[in-house]
Amino acid sequence: MIKMNKNLVIISVLFTIMAINCPFGHSIRFLLQPNTKRCLKEEMRKDVLVTGNYSLSDSPGVRTDLIITDTKGHAAFNRENIDKGIFAVNSDEDDIFDFCFISYLQAAHQMPQAREVHIEMKHGIEAKNYDQVAAISKLKPLELELQKLDDLSAAIIGDFDYMKKREQAMRDTNESTNARIFYLSIFSMLCLLGLAIWQIIYLRQFFKAKKLID
Repeated sequence: MIKMNKNLVIISVLFTIMAINCPFGHSIRFLLQPNTKRCLKEEMRKDVLVTGNYSLSDSPGVRTDLIITDTKGHAAFNRENIDKGIFAVNSDEDDIFDFCFISYLQAAHQMPQAREVHIEMKHGIEAKNYDQVAAISKLKPLELELQKLDDLSAAIIGDFDYMKKREQAMRDTNESTNARIFYLSIFSMLCLLGLAIWQIIYLRQFFKAKKLID
């Protein structure tokens, strides 16, 4: 039992180090001027949950909306007149989502102020609420830690698979580009060869017409 606990501690430390090196979440803070729109692009993986919370400073007479859309223009999240709150977004495929904050000036007679926007996003296992999982599944502390390790290992394996697919796609793109350049080079050489032959035939006929050669 002691040996198993030691192994569990070692595994926990290793996975914790790997988890620290993996960027699962990040935080952004910026100023949003009245009557402006500012979008943040976020790359999202297939079936990877992305959650976050946002908070905006007070600015009387200014309304701010938040809309999250994919590259096809489909809205995954839409909230009007936001102040603070949370969101959760999941994608059916690998895509790049736009997190757009849109500011509207509602009272022209007031002196509008820029709103400070703070948004914090979490990806994958960082977005998972393990307290809720433990309450629903009635897991013991050790079982909960094992569940976290299992999810973390699955996330790391998924990251490796994703990088492998990206590397394969990049390699296919390079090979396709090299093949197109090769065929384009052959086509250019054939065009130059055909042009040279046509020039020789044309000049030969021209000189024959002038009776300069037989």
